[in-house]
Amino acid sequence: MKRKEFKELRSKTAKELRKIVMDKKVEAEKAKMKILSGKEKNLKVARNFRSEIAKILTLAREKDIIESLEKKVEIKEKGKENA
Repeated sequence: MKRKEFKELRSKTAKELRKIVMDKKVEAEKAKMKILSGKEKNLKVARNFRSEIAKILTLAREKDIIESLEKKVEIKEKGKENA
């Protein structure tokens, strides 16, 4: 995954990232089958897919954490206003 692609992924939502992960998993499985059948000569393809999936899942988790922290801050602010 190139830097530009990674930057583009940062602008997406967690749901969109999880959809991309599902697509990548399907592609990774297809690549794995090609390797096992001997059609694919580049054996690093499967490893590259796994690393891309890990990066995307990390981004999705970061977005989830940030979102939950923002909600907590909003709740605390509302509590202070009501008090």
